[in-house]
Amino acid sequence: MIRITDSIAINEDEISWSFNRASGPGGQNVNKVSTAAELRFDVARAFLPEELKQRLRPLAGRQLTLDGVLVITAQETRSQERNRDIALQKLIELLRKASHRPKRRIATRPTRASKTRRLDSKSKRSTTKKLRSSRPDSD
Repeated sequence: MIRITDSIAINEDEISWSFNRASGPGGQNVNKVSTAAELRFDVARAFLPEELKQRLRPLAGRQLTLDGVLVITAQETRSQERNRDIALQKLIELLRKASHRPKRRIATRPTRASKTRRLDSKSKRSTTKKLRSSRPDSD
């Protein structure tokens, strides 16, 4: 079990791995060794709270397929094991962000003093701009 938060954990069997050759610099190592790690996590079938799945969709963006599978790739290092750890950390971080409930905003009204301050600053700014645009009288 992979612990996400105190109340949420995912089973390692729900994650599937595949390894391919990484792109970019690395010399012959890139051509010979499959070091890039690709993690696939089926969010649609996972045992996660429904509200977490709803918050995960916009956070995941293009990493989430239409079928509800989260695809995370990591090819930062030359080590397959390290790339695997990086991809797993990305998944955990994404799920932790999705598990955080946004605080409900309580609508408030501006105070009379703040309205007055705003209007005063607007009128001062207006006066400054009027003075700039007016030309001095030619005598």
